[in-house]
Amino acid sequence: MPNFNNGMNPVVHFEMPAEDRKRMIDFYTKAFGWQAKQMGAEYGDYVVVTTSESDPSDMSGRPKNPGMINGGFYQKTDDTMSQYPSVVIAVEDLKESIEKVKSAGGKIHGEIQDIPNVGMFVSVIDTEGNRISMLQPKMVS
Repeated sequence: MPNFNNGMNPVVHFEMPAEDRKRMIDFYTKAFGWQAKQMGAEYGDYVVVTTSESDPSDMSGRPKNPGMINGGFYQKTDDTMSQYPSVVIAVEDLKESIEKVKSAGGKIHGEIQDIPNVGMFVSVIDTEGNRISMLQPKMVS
């Protein structure tokens, strides 16, 4: 779980769209040595991408080394907001953070999703039209 004691919400994950996830996996594993794991239908066939050593017992793929992030590939769709890379920001309280985003001029894009073994997730459109996401991580025991 990220440390929120300093009052800042850290970037904990990146996401990139793919027209062909297998082709994208092949590229990033060959070009950068990343590891990829295709998730099942219950995860929307998402691909978890490991760019840094992670704890194998932690389903969220959190890196062991501070300051590093891992990511994922998702299916590109006709939705304009799904066609560009995005970052995921960890928050302590998703509902409270949604209200802060709205009061700061941002918009919520889509519905809150409960990602099994990971946490609560929602996409946001910032004041400049960028899609970012927020994640309230599940507590890891």
